[in-house]
Parts: sequence; C-alpha cells; structure tokens
Amino acid sequence: MMKIHKICVVGAGPWGRNHIRTLQKIGSLGGVVDSNNSILEGISKEYPNCLTFSSLEDSFKKYFDAYIVATPPKSHFLIAKRIIEEKRHLLVEKPITLDLYEAKKLNKLAKINNVSLMVGHLLLFHPAFIKIKNIVDEGKIGDIQYIYSNRLNLGSFRNDENVLWSFAPHDISLFNYFFESLPLTVFSNGVDILQKGVHDTSITSFKFGGNRMGHIFVSWLHPFKEHRFVVIGSKGMLHFEDAKENKKLMFYKKSVDLQGDLPIMKSEGEIEVSFSNELPLESELKYFISNMDKKIRKANGDSAVDVMKVLELASKSLIGN
Repeated sequence: MMKIHKICVVGAGPWGRNHIRTLQKIGSLGGVVDSNNSILEGISKEYPNCLTFSSLEDSFKKYFDAYIVATPPKSHFLIAKRIIEEKRHLLVEKPITLDLYEAKKLNKLAKINNVSLMVGHLLLFHPAFIKIKNIVDEGKIGDIQYIYSNRLNLGSFRNDENVLWSFAPHDISLFNYFFESLPLTVFSNGVDILQKGVHDTSITSFKFGGNRMGHIFVSWLHPFKEHRFVVIGSKGMLHFEDAKENKKLMFYKKSVDLQGDLPIMKSEGEIEVSFSNELPLESELKYFISNMDKKIRKANGDSAVDVMKVLELASKSLIGN
C-alpha cells in the first residue's frame, strides 16, 4: 500500500489544475501556491481540505512532503532552487528550466541536499510508450533503426519559449529512453512566422550510434492535432497515434530481405496491441510519491539534464539556420 504523502502544487494554471485534481484523486493533495487570490478562493471552495498560499515562503510555514512546480518555465529555476534549499522533494514540469547551466545547478543542488528531483517528462509514464519499450526490449521488432515523432497542433502559442522548447522535450525524453543514449549529432531547422525570433515550426534530425536516426517535427501552426510516434526496427515496426480518439498502438510485422541483389520488403500483416488505460499523470505522480523517499530512477534530474543538452544543441542549430 502506498504511503500517503501531502504534496503542495506551485502554480494553479491549466496544467497545475491537472496536478491538483489528480493529487486529490489519489489522496495526496496538501496545498496550493498561487499569486492570484481569486484562483485560490476557487481552490478553497472546490477542495476545502487543501491549504492555500499566496507565496511560496508562506507555504514553508506548514510541512509538505514534496512540491510540484507547475508555473511558467522561466520561473522554474528560482522556485525549484528555493524548494531544494528547504530540503523538500520536488517534481518540476518540463522543461525543467530554459537554460542548461541552471538545470545542471538544480540537479547538483538536489544531490547535495539529498532531495529527490524529478521532471515532468509525462510520456515516460504513458502506458502505450511503456508497452512499446517492452516490445522493443523483448526483441520483437529487432534492432531499432529509425524513430520519428510528429507533435502538431493549432494554438498554445507562447512568447517566452518557442515550439521546440514547448513541445519537443516530451519526444526528446522518449528518444533518449528508446535509443538508450544521447544523439551524436543534432540538426534543427524551422520558421518564426507569427512572432519574430519565436519559432512556430521546427524539424530536428538526430543521428545516433550504430547508424541509427530519428526526427522530431513540432508545430503549433498546424490545421489539426497530431501526436504520431513511429519506431522502425529490423524485424518490425510500431505506430502510436495519441491524438486519435481510439488511440491505437499498431505492430507491423514488416522487414527487408537483403539476401538478393535488391532489398525486398516482407510483410506478414499488422495487429493491434493492447495496453493499460491508466492515465499518464496519475501513473507519474504515483511513481514520484512512491519513490521520492528512496531513489527516483525515471525522469530524474540526470534525465532532465540530458534532455536539456539535446534541446540546447537543437536550439543552437535552429537559430543558426
């Protein structure tokens, strides 16, 4: 049975609200910090047993086992740093910061203070991607050769981060998870149509060791929503479309015969693969709560820094092209 911990959420915006609802569902909602008093009044009415605070410092007067930082990314560093200084465990939404140096500093500070630091790489807890990893690890698709992801939508515009920083951390964390290494080279190209200097669309290519490759296509200037993820292996292929209502995970038993003069495609059909229906955020929070007093291995501070390294390489390439 999972020990009950009380968690304080910093930031009650749209995504912070998701954390609040989920923590309430699993019995771990303790407090909420937000600078908007009308939002706090609404929280108090909806969750009468939840403590509310207009400042982070006020929240430290009460004891919470851990904090979740769900504020805009530009504020993550200072808020997370202050929580770590109070020696409280924390989960910071992605991206952990907007600067690699700051991410490294938070990770180091957490280790010095013996604090568990986790980042909200939510898709690592998505049951479909966990299933894909199990299929890959079982060797059913052979050796991974290529992975690509399309994360597209219309709207959710930002001015403090471009679409690469807003959308791509999810997929970069998945690439690192499936390839089990960082890319050797990163090349990104894109356009800033709506706001000068803030890219709306980007395509980023990755080369990994062993002649393996991937690409991530992200855009918030797209006529329809698409979250497509494809893994191509030497003996089979996997496809998951998260934006579709039925959310199918498909396994294609397709491969290429290289014995003749020309490669020949071999296909033995396709099957739908079932997976758990647990909500990713609930799975993520349960993992955080269950492991924060021991050791966070998944989506931990080291993982956050690795994603930031790739993001910074992509950003430098994007700005230079």
